[in-house]
Amino acid sequence: MQERTNVGQRVSGPWRIFVINPGSTSTKVSLFEGGTCVFDTDVFHDSPTLRALGTINDQLDYRMEVLDDFLATNGIDLTGVDAVVGRGGGCYPVESGIYTIDDRLVADTRDCKGGLYHASMLGVQMAQRVHARYGGIALMVNPPIVDELCEDARITGVRGVYRKAVSHALNLKAVARRHCEEQGISYQEHNFIVSHIDGGISVTAHRRGRMVDGNDAGGGEGPFTPTRMGSMAVTDVLHYLYGKKPEEIQALCSQAGGLSSWFGTSNSDQVHALVEADDPVATRVWSAMIYQTCKWIASMGAVLEGQVDAILLTGGLLRFDDVVQGVRDRCGWIAPVYVYPGEFEQQAMAQSACDVLSGDVEPRVYPGAPVWSGFAEG
Repeated sequence: MQERTNVGQRVSGPWRIFVINPGSTSTKVSLFEGGTCVFDTDVFHDSPTLRALGTINDQLDYRMEVLDDFLATNGIDLTGVDAVVGRGGGCYPVESGIYTIDDRLVADTRDCKGGLYHASMLGVQMAQRVHARYGGIALMVNPPIVDELCEDARITGVRGVYRKAVSHALNLKAVARRHCEEQGISYQEHNFIVSHIDGGISVTAHRRGRMVDGNDAGGGEGPFTPTRMGSMAVTDVLHYLYGKKPEEIQALCSQAGGLSSWFGTSNSDQVHALVEADDPVATRVWSAMIYQTCKWIASMGAVLEGQVDAILLTGGLLRFDDVVQGVRDRCGWIAPVYVYPGEFEQQAMAQSACDVLSGDVEPRVYPGAPVWSGFAEG
């Protein structure tokens, strides 16, 4: 397990809130008491063990056992918890917001109705189990399939095939709102380009409180990343991937592409160490990753018709100064660049629970259907 840095961070409420955020090889868990984060950690799951279990859904019992062991070992009793929040993923696309976790949401998530097959789909399932045992309310906040795309952003050059909205929506929205709070402005009255830059990279356009466009980060679109191959010409994709098994292609889109393909590892620290040692291949590839990210950021400026109040950067790769400087050099002419390193997902989920518990926000009911299902004319 890896200790993280959110302990001591505050949210607005006095309640006990437990946050669950599953990742590919760990589950991030946080407990907020009296407005303060009292523990915040990654509960590790052995990758070979997870692969041996089969599907992501088959991991549920194992992850719950590991979580229970962690709570017992550390003397953490969740009795009397006010809210349990699970990161969503896999259900039908929804508008941004806070949703009550119910049986229909869990079933659609298990069945991957939205097409996003990712460990985040375990979040609502684990939250429902914790809720059943300890009580409180069970909530989902801004899952990766938040869909607020404008109509033009949906169309492709193949009739009946539409672009999907898959992004780090939880962190992107949290950073936009945090920036607005710090600047004393309204999220609903301003335009931002917000990019999460880490193992995956999301680049999104936010127009007056809605995330109207962005790359399909879950589908391999956009810049290549430490783990993802990114956009390529269809002819190149056909030439290189023809005859490969579907699981190999999927892996290049989510795990084995990008830096993993070039260097056999997605460990950015290791690759950046090569850059610092003036390794020519690492320097070239790393520079190209920044270059492609900047291209996508600039494209969102066109989406917003040049009316951009700020470019907001977040994510783990901002620990490298050259990533931030690269964006400032290539995109600083568009709008001021603000940097929010790391991620704020745990705090954002906890704050959302506070907003519900205080009565300031009424949680939505998951509709059980996609927020957008096509144009009337086909």
